[in-house]
Amino acid sequence: MSDPFFFGYGSLVNRRTHAYREAHPAVLPGWRRVWRHTGLRPVAYLTAVPAPGHEIDGLIAAVPGADWAALDHRERAYDRVAAVDVAHPVDRRIRVEVYHIPDGKHGRPTDAHPVLMSYLDTVVQGFREEFGEGGVTRFFETTDGWDAPILDDRAQPLYPRAERLDPGERALVDRWLGRVGAQRVLDDDGTLADALARQTIPPPGVAAPARDL
Repeated sequence: MSDPFFFGYGSLVNRRTHAYREAHPAVLPGWRRVWRHTGLRPVAYLTAVPAPGHEIDGLIAAVPGADWAALDHRERAYDRVAAVDVAHPVDRRIRVEVYHIPDGKHGRPTDAHPVLMSYLDTVVQGFREEFGEGGVTRFFETTDGWDAPILDDRAQPLYPRAERLDPGERALVDRWLGRVGAQRVLDDDGTLADALARQTIPPPGVAAPARDL
């Protein structure tokens, strides 16, 4: 039996953030992204929600030996469900699964639970590399919840797998944040930095190739 695949729709689209080698651009119909937070994380991340008539770009990657343990542990705030009718270039039948937070287990981002700019930067960099600037446009247009506060942590990234952006990439993100009317906030008293420091997050390359979606 061939290895199953996951569909990543956030930072897993950025190949620099993980070690899954058999990876391909893909499209998942019937879903949209939205910014949400859970009680297991002090900041907001992306989740996917069912949305008939819509579709999202992403990256599929094989999970060697169907060993989901590392991903399931990391995505313990999420449920893993079957992803059907995924458009992809793999020339064999494959099973694809996607992580999402079901209704009732997530809330809207708030000033106390904002989106990290360092996470968003990493996500957008991945979409630009995989799909070009058109893919970045589609990312913003197929993601809901842009009224979420964006914590500007570029100077000192709080996202543990943050990637450095070049000036053009930063400008691209900033233009889109302006278009969607996003609100930037600062962690002036270090509250979020302290909360994130208390989380047990292995550094890149340790224990498993699994990293945040």
